Amino acid sequence: MTFPAEKAPGRTRLLERLMAVVRPEFRTEIYIPAPDDPVFAADECAVANCDRTAASKRRGLCNAHAIRFRKQGCPPMADFLADPGLPVRGRRSLVACVVSGCRYGRGAKNGLCAKHRDRWSRAGQPDQASWEAPDLAPGDSATCECRLPFCDLWVANPTKLFCAGHDDRWHRHGRPDPDRFIADCELVGTAIIDLRDLAPQLRLEIQYALQCRHDARSRTAAPRLVMPAVRRVTALGITSLLDLSEQQWRRQVGAQADESLLFLLDARDALEALRDGIGWEIEYPRDVWRLDKLPGITTPAGRPCPRARLRFDRITQPWLRELAKRWTRLRLTSGLSIGAARAGVDALICFGGFLTFVGIDALAHVDRPLLERYLAHVMSQPGGHGMKKTRIGSLNLFFQNIRQYGWEHTLPGTAAFYVGDVPPVPEQVDRRLAEYVMTQVESPGNLDRWPDAAGRLVTLILTRCGLRISSALALDFDCLLYDGQGAPYLRYFNTKMRREAAVPIDEELEAAVRDQQRRVLDRWPDGTPCLFPRQRANVSGNLPLADGTYRRMLGRWLATCEVRDEHGRPVHLTPHQWRHTFACRLINRDVPQEVVRVLLDHDSHRMTSHYAKITDQTVRRHWEQATRVNIKGERVALDPDGPLGQAQWAKTRYGIATQTLPNGYCGLPVQKTCPHANACLTCPVFLTGPEFLPELREQRTRTLTLIDNAKSCGHTRVAEMNQQVTDNLDRMISELEDGQNEHEETADAG
Repeated sequence: MTFPAEKAPGRTRLLERLMAVVRPEFRTEIYIPAPDDPVFAADECAVANCDRTAASKRRGLCNAHAIRFRKQGCPPMADFLADPGLPVRGRRSLVACVVSGCRYGRGAKNGLCAKHRDRWSRAGQPDQASWEAPDLAPGDSATCECRLPFCDLWVANPTKLFCAGHDDRWHRHGRPDPDRFIADCELVGTAIIDLRDLAPQLRLEIQYALQCRHDARSRTAAPRLVMPAVRRVTALGITSLLDLSEQQWRRQVGAQADESLLFLLDARDALEALRDGIGWEIEYPRDVWRLDKLPGITTPAGRPCPRARLRFDRITQPWLRELAKRWTRLRLTSGLSIGAARAGVDALICFGGFLTFVGIDALAHVDRPLLERYLAHVMSQPGGHGMKKTRIGSLNLFFQNIRQYGWEHTLPGTAAFYVGDVPPVPEQVDRRLAEYVMTQVESPGNLDRWPDAAGRLVTLILTRCGLRISSALALDFDCLLYDGQGAPYLRYFNTKMRREAAVPIDEELEAAVRDQQRRVLDRWPDGTPCLFPRQRANVSGNLPLADGTYRRMLGRWLATCEVRDEHGRPVHLTPHQWRHTFACRLINRDVPQEVVRVLLDHDSHRMTSHYAKITDQTVRRHWEQATRVNIKGERVALDPDGPLGQAQWAKTRYGIATQTLPNGYCGLPVQKTCPHANACLTCPVFLTGPEFLPELREQRTRTLTLIDNAKSCGHTRVAEMNQQVTDNLDRMISELEDGQNEHEETADAG
């Protein structure tokens, strides 16, 4: 297969720059990484004196020793390492002839070399044990040895370079240059990157890719992963990695995408940047922007942008694509997050698809009637309300910016969305987790089942501090602060509001953070900027743990611990639900709303009040579902749909909060004074519920005892007064028990 060659000027410019930037240590045909190089790290075989690399980290054995290990029945590793046998093939001489003193290579039959087998056949094939074999040693055996350094067998005749076995191998390899054959035999299985078969410029490009990977110190590039990429490039017959586009490389690899493909894509990306440069002047004309090539574009936590792309090639209209690029560049340079910019591009991709469907090919035809059709189109598409609202809002902002900055004067003035065009946001449901679930999540036994200590600490921070997952994973290594009294605080970056904040923590969480810092320094002694570095593809430790990685770890942990809800179903939760749970717990403990706002680092009371609202709704729902009786034993219910429903609940809620009694609640309006001081059980506005049944039964027992004592002492008035209390208690207890039974029967029937 042939590919179109790159234009000569670009190829020449690239070659000149490669010659100028590739350092001498990488400009070699066989690159041998240093044993302690963290980027090109290759674990050595666990067998002593074996110079081959380990095929996998599971057993730490090279391929040859791994095969020998399996053939021995997989004995205990310590026993195998104590006696691994002879050196593996390619690291020792071949088997010599069985005749004593003969160092010619043994043949396939009878254990004799070719010369002794010929003599033995001429002698009539006598019994080998009694046969007196002739001495066939060469005159100078030292100069007749095989040229391979690890083989001391004799060559068949002075014209040969290798012993019989290695000579046969040399012929099977096409009789290459002897020196190269010797070097190949010595390097088999070792940690080397062989570039000898590549064209000169292609070799220089791979060398530059190795240098870039070494300098970036992000992803590793073990030789066993790089060499498949080198062989793949050699097989394609190209002269430069830039002969193929990124899409063509992906199509060439197909379903076999692996680390070698990623290495080639990174190499191509680095070469293109070397040839053309980086920055807005380079990226802006492209239909796919590489955000990591744009200076000043960072993550919400202020760290360098990862390998991210913005795809404008999915907008089919050239005029819309150009406006989209201009708008997105303005948003990114003004500090908008990558996620928000990507959402804006998605909105324009959706709008462009609609324009293609309805046959509109100019901005001048985008008017209010068309946008009303588009509204119906968006609402009919799959996806949640938030995504649809974002698509409408982003498009409306796009139109506003076109008019504001005068980018295109053909846009009709009626092209706009207005308040009420998008359905209102549905009332947010209670996303906090039930205490039944939280008890399992916070169980010390379950927390100890986290396979990764960093994942366990992230979970503790999310549940105890209420941080967003993005803020927790972006914690700096030095994230602990102390006030004047020595109390610890967790300093974090609020990734949504883009500002620093702090939240108080307890001593247990402080100790867990200290332990994590020690683990990080053990792995990266030079230190890292983040508390939770990514474990893989992170040589320098500068890359934080990814959101998706933690979520996958969380899902596996929940399954391992068999966390289930009240109905026995497996629990599927999101980290953000812990933030809701944290806030609702604070509200339930009567923590002032302003304190909750500060702890959550909300910008206003509006969001914080949401947690107070859903907590109040939960209390009200339980109140309405439970049976309430007054002093006469009559059931009392709130009419949630009545004209005074909300006012009644406000009065009751205030009474619950401020006038709770040992065995019930006071239903008296707060504006009135109580004429029944200390006589609640004879008070007409007294209310109680099933949660007070134990107290009511206990009080009934005490009252009956008091009546008996009063009668025995002749205190008739005291007995009569308490008899009324007893009668009221009997009616209330009876009605509450009936209501409780009805509720249980209904639940069983459901």
